[in-house]
Amino acid sequence: MFRDHRVAVVVPAYCEERLLPRTLGEIPEWVDDVVVVDDGSTDRTFEVAAEVAADEDRVEVVRLGFNQGVGAAIVAGYRRALSLGADVVVVMAADAQMDPEDLPGLLEPLINGEAEYAKGDRLAHEEARQMPPVRRFGTALLGRVTGWVAGIPGLRDSQCGYTAITAGALQELPLGKLYPRYGYPNDLLIRLGEARARVVQPVVRPVYGDEVSGLSVRAVIGPITGILARGMFRRGMFRRGISRRTTL
Repeated sequence: MFRDHRVAVVVPAYCEERLLPRTLGEIPEWVDDVVVVDDGSTDRTFEVAAEVAADEDRVEVVRLGFNQGVGAAIVAGYRRALSLGADVVVVMAADAQMDPEDLPGLLEPLINGEAEYAKGDRLAHEEARQMPPVRRFGTALLGRVTGWVAGIPGLRDSQCGYTAITAGALQELPLGKLYPRYGYPNDLLIRLGEARARVVQPVVRPVYGDEVSGLSVRAVIGPITGILARGMFRRGMFRRGISRRTTL
């Protein structure tokens, strides 16, 4: 419990057998439930998670039959966390890149009633320069564009995976329609904007070790562009643009 609120942490994991034990071992004891979602890993991620779950009652593992994408894994974790009665659900990646000491800062504004969603902001942290320059620039650019489409002024780090959301907000979202892969954060933010959910951006520490990212920039440009375009269409931004041009 955190200030009388049941807290669940969802840990989406794909081929993270090496870093997953460290991630799980660092989650604070006051977290009530830990839901590891194995997204069709081809290594021993599931077995490693199951070993931890056998020793800790609060840890359980959801195993997806095949790799469905980080968005789909998070949604599966969200659904399980809701069924466990969580008041607030946090997402922490399995690669030990999220500092557990930042967790209370994500939860406080939600529990205080200031917001429904907390999106970690690595770019505002003094150690932001640890991020590779290209990733830092791309993250800032995507943040501005996503914030503009979603109607969330001042959005900076749209791609940060360290988040917290209230159960009430989760129940209002179309979880089954969220984009299942890397563009998931952008889609979720746009959906939150459509729902007029209040979003805050607590500063979190960027953590980088010796892990190598398998992310291909070319592979994500197309999907994210499509997500942003669909968001603009749903919000009527194209129609407003056409109307203004017609008036002129």
